[in-house]
Amino acid sequence: MALSFVKPDLVYPGGLDLSATGLQYPYSGAVLKDSIALLKARHPAMRVLLSVGGSTYLRWDALNVDALVRLVRDLGADGVDIDYETGQPGCAALPSGRIQCSSDALSVQVVEAIRAALPPPFVVAAAGWSVGAYGEGNFVSARPRSPWTGSMLAMLRSPAGQSLDLVTIMSYDAGPSYRPDEALRAYRAYYKGPLALGIQVQPGTSGGPRFTLDYTVRMLRSVESDPQAGAMLYGLRLAPPGPPGPDNPDYRALSTATCVALRLADCFASVP
Repeated sequence: MALSFVKPDLVYPGGLDLSATGLQYPYSGAVLKDSIALLKARHPAMRVLLSVGGSTYLRWDALNVDALVRLVRDLGADGVDIDYETGQPGCAALPSGRIQCSSDALSVQVVEAIRAALPPPFVVAAAGWSVGAYGEGNFVSARPRSPWTGSMLAMLRSPAGQSLDLVTIMSYDAGPSYRPDEALRAYRAYYKGPLALGIQVQPGTSGGPRFTLDYTVRMLRSVESDPQAGAMLYGLRLAPPGPPGPDNPDYRALSTATCVALRLADCFASVP
């Protein structure tokens, strides 16, 4: 489970003071710490990560690794999910065909710094842009073309990227021509660890396919031959507008559909 979002340039004086961390939960840091402990006691296999960055917290150039590590430890979390986003990644194809982005060097440095500060058994994951592994090789013509095409390639190719424990693909809200299963294959070409296809509860804004129950099952079944493929639900406690149903599922229905598609156990257990 990923708790979002922490600012890369967070200020954390200690004492579970969350006021300048970016986290905006309507309760204290002490309550959050106790909640994490209770969740992990009930579900011992659960890993709780702090998501850093996202679409609004972009100050990766001022990353405060020390404060981030202290926050992870004080909350009893298991690691960090790096949601590295920039306003404009500045990606372009070189004459050689290789994608190069102005954000490449910093993205690699961020992963290096966080991984060094949180070695195993801490978990360090990264969220990958929908088209972040497109633009080269067998995926040079993959659709849609976007300013973010290839924006994850430098990170994925680096030793730091290969040290990640998990990459979750934001495989949604990318337009009608986007195919999540193709995106997973593109990421797999560069990263050999666990990959998770993102499943969005809320309707997207780009006109792309909606994650209905049927679409969700079909997408996950299309990648089930990959033994390290899984799913990421974005996000818990969300309900789309309008009456719920198979074509307008809430997070509970999508959780069940995902569990069934991945052939996991206890798929019909109660979801809070």
